[in-house]
Amino acid sequence: MGLIDRGEASSEELHRAYLDAIADRDPELHSYLRTVDPEPGGSTGGVPVALKDLISTRGVETTAASKILEGYKPVYDATVALRCKDAGLPLLGKTNLDEFAMGSSTENSAYGPTRNPWDPGRVPGGSSGGSTAAVAAGLAPWALGSDTGGSIKQPAALCGVVGLRPTYGTVSRYGIVAFASSLDQIGPIAKTVRDCALLHRIIAGRDPADSTTVELPEPIELPEADDLKGIRLGVPKELNEAEGIEPGVTEAAERTIELARELGAEVGECSLPRSVEYGLPCYYLIAPSEASSNLARYDGVRYGLRVGADDARTMYERTRDAGFGDEPKRRIMLGTYALSAGYYGAYYGQAQKVRTVIRDEHDAAFERFDILVSPTSPTVAFELGARTADPLAMYAADLLTIPSNMAGLPGLSIPCGLSEGLPVGFQLIGRQFSENLLFRAGHALERAIAFDYVPERLR
Repeated sequence: MGLIDRGEASSEELHRAYLDAIADRDPELHSYLRTVDPEPGGSTGGVPVALKDLISTRGVETTAASKILEGYKPVYDATVALRCKDAGLPLLGKTNLDEFAMGSSTENSAYGPTRNPWDPGRVPGGSSGGSTAAVAAGLAPWALGSDTGGSIKQPAALCGVVGLRPTYGTVSRYGIVAFASSLDQIGPIAKTVRDCALLHRIIAGRDPADSTTVELPEPIELPEADDLKGIRLGVPKELNEAEGIEPGVTEAAERTIELARELGAEVGECSLPRSVEYGLPCYYLIAPSEASSNLARYDGVRYGLRVGADDARTMYERTRDAGFGDEPKRRIMLGTYALSAGYYGAYYGQAQKVRTVIRDEHDAAFERFDILVSPTSPTVAFELGARTADPLAMYAADLLTIPSNMAGLPGLSIPCGLSEGLPVGFQLIGRQFSENLLFRAGHALERAIAFDYVPERLR
């Protein structure tokens, strides 16, 4: 933005410079599914933005990384895409993701995996791995992703960038290819907390086209503070000592908590036992149930792929079999079973009751603390293919991000150091509508940590 403000480059020149960088370096990473040229003479004066390819863009193919939507070009813009456009941010391109946002490594894309800029032999996390990898590699100044169970926070951690999962209902879902409607939320990804706040300010706010959105209680502010005085940080024991957290991740998180004390924060321990124990199984009942309903619309009739047949039923079956990958099929079957007659109350209904317990447990913790902190991901980026044959191991990648998402709470992930040469993420969780507080705390920690977000191999 500074180059444009100082008149050193036009918006169009900056856009083309990013396209040149993408053409040169993205074949190795595959963070983009497609790019968009600037409109001739249509300079908007803003910095270009990359959008996860489940955000509808008028006239630009939107596939959710699935063969079943191949060739689909929306006739309208999603609200977040339109707000970026209205703010003068030209579309740079559409980024790769796990198919229908179902995954934690961006290996489930029908168009091939994205690779981590820090080590191309490792995953970038998911499902917003394309967006986070693009920002981390310098192939986009900022991007939008979507977060259902941790799909912004977890890949932001693995790629060493900043990612916000906003309070549910503060950002419109209109025009978003749905996964789990009660959990999906669009959020910003950037290299700094301040840029993240600026992009969030552009996209947030009530939308008449989305009845789940609400008016923001206060404007989004750009953070300036360099201390944490007056902020009470809670350290949930279960989120910081969960089984599977790597020692290097624990060490980086503990250093950051100690740094928070030095910056003036009041730090204390708290507990979220039921949230951590039941969060993962609760999520994997609710999310697939809602996905099975949302994905029923892809039948080969209205848009996307159609496999011909002599009768309609056979056409539906062949289209869905050819169009959906293994992970969507797995979740559709699980969700359909959980919603079926005789099982609805025992599975989906019970999971919704547990979700209330999780929310109440977080509310109790916020009676003592302003922000809860933990590692964002139990591990650093794992090797490509390491978990593809073990869905349960893959699902555990979101163990630390799911509980707060189930409660509809905002979460910010910032890079807090390296373990074995790979980024570690630090998660800050706040009350509903506390994004400004999270930005303030994240900004202060960011300045004190002074993390070098440029991967060693790209310097």
